[in-house]
Amino acid sequence: MYETHAELDSLQQLLDASRARATEHLRGIIDEGRALSATEVTFLLVGMKVISLATVTARGEPRLSAVDGHFLRGTWTWSTSGSSAKARDLQTRPAVSVAHVDNEELAVFAHGTAERLEPSDELWEETLAHWTGHYGGSPFNWGPDIRLYRLVPSWMVGYAFDRDRLLVDRGFSPA
Repeated sequence: MYETHAELDSLQQLLDASRARATEHLRGIIDEGRALSATEVTFLLVGMKVISLATVTARGEPRLSAVDGHFLRGTWTWSTSGSSAKARDLQTRPAVSVAHVDNEELAVFAHGTAERLEPSDELWEETLAHWTGHYGGSPFNWGPDIRLYRLVPSWMVGYAFDRDRLLVDRGFSPA
């Protein structure tokens, strides 16, 4: 887990507010027994997770792709090539949806805005160090125009079908 207490508090507020304004249908699925807390989400999302990233084309059509996601500081980070269709879409229409689904056991869904990370950003060095450590080399070695992004979430929910069993199976111990 890479989150500070303040980031965990902020993520918990987002998770609570998102569930509160979700539809009755979604609240029926992600009830109190299945909703994940900020601490649980950050514990379960350590390491690289495949995320589905939905962008919007110039014609307003949704596009979905799978990317390596790293949950850092209470939100997702990912990369792509500047020559990709998603990079073009993100340049002018940064609204995105992100989902990580691990069979029927675990799911985290989020909506928000993609923010391209730049060397001047506060979390640039930490994010780049994390990615470099995970892959054993800088992601900027993957091609001529690799871009890093982070999600600025406006809505997020975390779900576990059998939360208690999942947390025990994955070695979670509450503080």
